[in-house]
Amino acid sequence: MNEHMNYGEDYKFIPMTSILSMVGQVVVPDIYCYTIQVVNICFIGDPSKNTGWTLIDAGMPKSANAIIQEAENRFGPNTKPDAILLTHGHFDHIGAIIELINHWNVPVYAHKNEIPYLTGQMNYANPDPTVGGGLVARMSPIFPNDAISLGNYVQPLPEDGSVPNLKDWKWLHTPGHSPGHVSFFRESDQSLIVGDAFVTVKQESLYRVLMQEKELSGPPKYLTTDWDKAWESVKKLEALKPAVAITGHGIPMSGEELAQSLTRLATNFDQLAIPKQGRYLN
Repeated sequence: MNEHMNYGEDYKFIPMTSILSMVGQVVVPDIYCYTIQVVNICFIGDPSKNTGWTLIDAGMPKSANAIIQEAENRFGPNTKPDAILLTHGHFDHIGAIIELINHWNVPVYAHKNEIPYLTGQMNYANPDPTVGGGLVARMSPIFPNDAISLGNYVQPLPEDGSVPNLKDWKWLHTPGHSPGHVSFFRESDQSLIVGDAFVTVKQESLYRVLMQEKELSGPPKYLTTDWDKAWESVKKLEALKPAVAITGHGIPMSGEELAQSLTRLATNFDQLAIPKQGRYLN
């Protein structure tokens, strides 16, 4: 392992899964959503066009071999992405990042506000197990939370909202779940890669996560630290009127189901998403 890169001391495999683990789905021809245990990663690029591809997020801890294998299944042997983009740096979105950097030797991009958590400078706030009432929330204190260090491999996303190597896409700052959380949007077909700004499964509930019951929800409560910003982020994403949304957790959602559910969430976020009690309520 590169001496300038390391995971936090609490890095470990988390034994949680869902019925969709290791299942992939072509959402639109050049967006492939792949589930690793309970989290989604995205491959952006059309295999039929051979014009390169980009990975969004880096899965659960110890999942690098599965990600590399799925990339080669989709894009061919010895393929590698142009870059890895991170929606944010929570453990389930950066779980394989160091192994992937070592294997592919590609740059990583994240919002400037997320960089301190990715370069060993700051740990995330502790998860709040009292929210949401579900078993995943109660398990959250065991989740890895320490800053990881990617050294010079991680760079801030361009200030102008452009996305390296993806000229049709822009990134939007969607904080609340984490300080530098971003989502990615392509106006030409209204495709939205959300990260955890909202999700399509009640992520606090182990049963619903296991069965992947589809339900548009706010960000996972146990790791969300600024609920005012989280609401603003949902309003910002709803205003884009996305045709399809690929979230960090849960099944992609599209069309009328997405439009109605997202409008309802943006309007009634205080009722539907914000926990009744918890350490991060104002």
